[in-house]
Amino acid sequence: MKTNLLLILAFFCIPVAKAHSGDTVLEKKKYFTKRAIGEITLDGVLKEEAWNAVEWGGDFIQWLPDEGKPPSQPTSFKILYDDKYLYVGYRCHDVSPDSIVRRMGRRDVFPGDWIEINIDSYHDQRTAFSFTLSVSGVRSDEFVSENGNNWDANWNPIWFAKTHIDEKGWTGEVKIPLSQIRYGNEVDKVWGFQVTRRLFRKEERSTWQYIPQNSGVWVSGFGELHGLKDIPMHRQVELAPYVIAQVDKYQKEEGNPFAEGLDGKIAAGIDGKVAVTNDLILDFTINPDFGQVEADPSQVRIDGFQNFFEERRPFFIESRNIFNYQLTGSEAGGEYDSDLLFYSRRIGSSPHGYPATSNGEYVKMPLNTSILGAAKFSGKTKKGVSIGILESVTEREMATVDNNGQKREELVEPLTNYFVARLQKDIKAGNTVLGGIFTAVNREEGLSDILHRNAYSGGFDFLHFWKKRTWYLRGNVVFSHVNGTEEAILNTQRSFEHLFQRPNAKEVEVDANRTSLNGMGGTFRIGKIGGKSGRHGRIFKFESGVTVRSPGLELNDIGFLLTSNEINHFTWAGLQWQKPFSIFRNARINYNHWFRWDYGGQFLYDAFNFNAHATYKNNWQTGMGTTVNPYDISNNALRGGSSLRRPAGMGQWLYVTSDSRKKFYANLNLNFFWGFDNTITGNNYSLSLVFQPTNALNINLSASYSDYWRRQDQFVNNVDYNNMVRTIVSEVNQETLRFVGRLNYNITPDLTLQYYGQPYITRPLYTNFGYVSVPLAKKYDDRFYVFTPNQISFNNDEYFVDETGDGNPDYSFSNPDFNFVQFRSNFVVRWEYRAGSELYLVWSQGNTPDAFGDVDTPITQSLLDNAFAEQARNIFLIKLTYRFLK
Repeated sequence: MKTNLLLILAFFCIPVAKAHSGDTVLEKKKYFTKRAIGEITLDGVLKEEAWNAVEWGGDFIQWLPDEGKPPSQPTSFKILYDDKYLYVGYRCHDVSPDSIVRRMGRRDVFPGDWIEINIDSYHDQRTAFSFTLSVSGVRSDEFVSENGNNWDANWNPIWFAKTHIDEKGWTGEVKIPLSQIRYGNEVDKVWGFQVTRRLFRKEERSTWQYIPQNSGVWVSGFGELHGLKDIPMHRQVELAPYVIAQVDKYQKEEGNPFAEGLDGKIAAGIDGKVAVTNDLILDFTINPDFGQVEADPSQVRIDGFQNFFEERRPFFIESRNIFNYQLTGSEAGGEYDSDLLFYSRRIGSSPHGYPATSNGEYVKMPLNTSILGAAKFSGKTKKGVSIGILESVTEREMATVDNNGQKREELVEPLTNYFVARLQKDIKAGNTVLGGIFTAVNREEGLSDILHRNAYSGGFDFLHFWKKRTWYLRGNVVFSHVNGTEEAILNTQRSFEHLFQRPNAKEVEVDANRTSLNGMGGTFRIGKIGGKSGRHGRIFKFESGVTVRSPGLELNDIGFLLTSNEINHFTWAGLQWQKPFSIFRNARINYNHWFRWDYGGQFLYDAFNFNAHATYKNNWQTGMGTTVNPYDISNNALRGGSSLRRPAGMGQWLYVTSDSRKKFYANLNLNFFWGFDNTITGNNYSLSLVFQPTNALNINLSASYSDYWRRQDQFVNNVDYNNMVRTIVSEVNQETLRFVGRLNYNITPDLTLQYYGQPYITRPLYTNFGYVSVPLAKKYDDRFYVFTPNQISFNNDEYFVDETGDGNPDYSFSNPDFNFVQFRSNFVVRWEYRAGSELYLVWSQGNTPDAFGDVDTPITQSLLDNAFAEQARNIFLIKLTYRFLK
């Protein structure tokens, strides 16, 4: 199979390599602006005399779908400036004004027809500030980095815009405060910029500066803005105090002094933004509150790995691009792509400890660790140095325990300081980038048996482009050091991510006397992202590399690490057709393979994947793929037991998405996988329906169902027996059902109503218990011994095993079956009543009922019976912010 797939790859690669000789050099366009004379009233109509001082920019060219051809509708723009603002005026011609799509949406959703300007005011050819204006008046903004490979919609500057529709199409006026962007102190400035227009009904993009899709670049291909003279430096100062009132209503629990059915609080805090220089910004928050943030999706795993949740809190997601430090981040993908040196969800997470209690005692437990304050210092100097420094302090958290009216407090989280510093330096206009990162977590004394006292990590990274930025070499090296008590470091050695106690782990051993642990990791890869294209815009791209995690690498105090002790090789190669042909707007096919070893030299894993995707001329999309996994050994599956050989298998997936321009469209995803010799099956079905009944209303409904079965190798428990460890395994069948509903209604671009609701249930049922006998045996059935009916009995939610048959149980383990039900919802009214100042009205509902043992009721019925039960917790919140600007 491996040989055949490599031959297929070679078949596709060879002719493409021949076609890609030479590069096309495009001349950069220039636009000359002038200082505005006279006032510009922002109403969407370019009627002021000031606009007549400059010429129209135009001659757009189509970028999608018919790259290089004239656009369906012409577009023009003008740019002016004064000491405080940059002004942009647009004329979007349209021979059918009635066909202009005026869909609305909340900020940063880019609805309907829009036009956008990207401004590289640093002129570093790597970063840009993006301002997008929909014809409906919705503003969207992004910070662009990595030469267009990263678009961060969480950057939210203050700017102003209006639109107007007339018989010629539509027009727009934009006013951007110069304090919101960064630039050098040169007298005569040259900025890079690009203007892009979207014609929604044709799903067409056209640009002012033509940048071929096969170039593999974006910001470095921008045209130039000339004529900016004597612009003063602006020191941005913004203060946004807030006040919040919150009421929690929930089911009263008789006898529990902490559950009286109603709680309330009033709190206040402040967010701020201060320009230390025109290049560098200090953001800070004191006593932050994120009550308006949407709840995380429900998720339960039975494989032992931790869940990864996206950051949603505004302070941590804005400008996060500079703090992003993935160990891999490869085109080839893989679960190790989520490994990060800085994972901001660690700050303010749930407390690590829980008080020791006895029967009859009640506990008041904080749900999250309070953030006392946080600050970040970020920006980029005119010499191409990017700086990011973040520091946050979380409060010492105490749980209150009540015993018949006698209360005591116990520590559940010590006072903790988090620190991150990130530096990057552009060399030769960004063709080479060097960088480094350092993180630190320092805790006061407390919970020393489970928490590290100190945790440090750092790394060095580099990126080098050549041949017009179409080829690259990229890599990083990272280290970690944690210290604490002998008990804490012992727990780290034995944790799921490390498992030093694994019997066949010749490369590591448990040392109960250690008080520190060191580790390293790194990734090196080479790739091609552009070049001269062939027929129909055909282009070949690839990436190949290796990523390592030493056994002692530990990042989870401030980062995210799924597992250590791995050496992974990955390769991705793809053919892309970027221009329309036959029935396609564009298409691509991809090949991937992955190989894995541990540091002891044991070969763990290989897999080969082939997938294809297409967008058709009617704007439908389809994709499908097949993955073959001939060999798989897991060092984690038995939670500290021996490595386990898992069954070989394969998987297939398919998706279909109808035309997203329509007022109704759907997406269907099907995913199937199975192990050879009837060892594993998995089926996942999901369907999403999107309705746009009016321009202001969007409704999104989705449902997914998965059924996962393993014949015998699901871990249950490790038990002691005759001075050895028995690893109990079983057959498992896990069903999961999830529904998600979203509703967005825009009264105006600045007044929105949003609803999110998600009922969720998952239920794994375990049967046919046994133990692992020969974990690496070639034959599947030789790896396990299955208990006979005479050897195992069940009583009072406990399984008892009599291996010897003498009538006396040799050991026991708890019933692992469970039924987890959860319902989460948010209803948010958001009103930006003045620029940067907001009013939030929030209703959140959460319900995690006691349905753990409800395993016999059909899964859908159990979800309906429990998710909407009366014991839900309702939170009503009002939050008012007022932003002071200088």
